[in-house]
Amino acid sequence: MTTSTLEDTALSVRTENLSVRFGGVPALDRLDLRLAPGKIHGLLGRNGSGKSTLAATLAGFRRPDEGRVLLGSGDIGAAHEPYENAVATSRVCLIRESGDLVGAAPVRRAIDLAASLRPYWDSELAGNLMDRFEIPLNKKVQKLSRGKKSALGVVLGLASRAPLTIFDESYLGMDVPSRTLFYDALLADYAEVPRTIVLSTHLVSEVSAMLEEVVILDNGRLVTQAPVDTLRGRGASIVGPAAAVDEFTSGFTVLAQERLGGTKSTTVLGDLDPALVTRATAAGLEIGPVGLQELFVHLTAPTGVRA
Repeated sequence: MTTSTLEDTALSVRTENLSVRFGGVPALDRLDLRLAPGKIHGLLGRNGSGKSTLAATLAGFRRPDEGRVLLGSGDIGAAHEPYENAVATSRVCLIRESGDLVGAAPVRRAIDLAASLRPYWDSELAGNLMDRFEIPLNKKVQKLSRGKKSALGVVLGLASRAPLTIFDESYLGMDVPSRTLFYDALLADYAEVPRTIVLSTHLVSEVSAMLEEVVILDNGRLVTQAPVDTLRGRGASIVGPAAAVDEFTSGFTVLAQERLGGTKSTTVLGDLDPALVTRATAAGLEIGPVGLQELFVHLTAPTGVRA
């Protein structure tokens, strides 16, 4: 592959008033968001939140009912809508859990077809990953196990080196060692060739360390979009004597609680300013970070059951 600059190998994404409906029911509802180029974005949401619809619309697989998607380099100075736009879609690779592969064809044919369609395709990387995932080239795709089909999908996604690469739950069929191999391969290749990566996933705790920015959807609407560190800063874990913890956290929204003897750990939502940190320390309490998964669960819980 020819060496490219970041501007050449990462796409910016912008949606404006983006709406997609199925039978009159909105899957995406007036969605406005921006994905900065050259970052790994987490796309999070419960089942039915609109993640897969958004991924398909960004990739040009689906026409918006209202609004638009704009893809471009840098600040989107020269922006293009992906739907029915061959130039734009050649720079986008969407790998879905369903595979989108021709089942009757051998794996070798799937690799050759991907290589012919992807201008940034890296054959050496594809071969290396095929060996590491132990995927047989001459076996028909439909004869692969679910795990091997998922592995083949992530190989096609990584080796595409597309300026916008979207993985929509594409690795759910893989076991833990295979998913770990995928995560390691993604980070290593992203470091070598930065591009815009979108990971749509339910496995929040597994991928949280990889993510730079997070988009959370609920019922087709944007709940929040923020850098991971900023989002984690919206909560804290308070640990110490149970009575002291209860007193300190009485004014916060409680996300989770655990107790072991006289010691209690309470996870809260809310910013802890320096004065509160000083007060907690004086009370003999320890303050720690809160996990992204805990925040995600709270932010997308039905209104009636949120703490």
